[in-house]
Amino acid sequence: AGAGGRRYAPLRDEAVKLFHSLQQLEAEREPAPLMQGVLQTCLDLPPLVDEVYCQLVKQTTEPPAPGAQGDLRYWQLLTCMSCTFVPSAPVLRFLRAHLDRTESRCPSSEMAKYAGFIRAALGKTRGRQCVPSLEEIVVLARRQDMVCTVHCPGAAACRVAISSHTTAAEVSAGLAPARGAAPSAAAPWGAAQSPSLSPGQVARELVSRLGLSQSPNLFALYEQSRLREQPVGSATLLADVLTRFE
Repeated sequence: AGAGGRRYAPLRDEAVKLFHSLQQLEAEREPAPLMQGVLQTCLDLPPLVDEVYCQLVKQTTEPPAPGAQGDLRYWQLLTCMSCTFVPSAPVLRFLRAHLDRTESRCPSSEMAKYAGFIRAALGKTRGRQCVPSLEEIVVLARRQDMVCTVHCPGAAACRVAISSHTTAAEVSAGLAPARGAAPSAAAPWGAAQSPSLSPGQVARELVSRLGLSQSPNLFALYEQSRLREQPVGSATLLADVLTRFE
């Protein structure tokens, strides 16, 4: 059984189900839930990660209509996979060769832009506790950053651009609110048109906004919702925290 008590068939049967799910992507009006289902199956059944990567490489190799909606749906799911899972070494080499080939044959195309995004993501992905939320999937399909709202004690709140790989430590490093204060990460969030800020840039931006540049104290993030209130570990991905709000 997987997350939420989800039950699975034997791996071979689940691989066939995933293949049929991929085929449905081309005509799906709202593909994000279907993509999330594929990602969840891979999270619950890790041996299928390589299988899905290989299927997506096959689907994006010499498609009937390059750059059409159906083709780009596969690239979008491949983007989500690259921000969630790292394939085995042989499959990773196979995938990178596919990305290189796509960028070489179709420069400046949407497929090449996805290939570049995926390559960069693979260099940062270390594994996720949760699959991307529906909102994150929509944002990744556009190759955009996310915007997380950090609520602070009192009325202060800051909107910070993050990626699927941003950790709590990267956001909070060097921040210095008043002693004993601990801002919390919370929804809502959306898409950012600008590139992700570096950890240092995020820290400097929040410090500046909160008027705390001269404070010697440190900064901690808390996850706060109707179900829980707990500190966010320094290595925790903020995207995973936001998924739990969903």
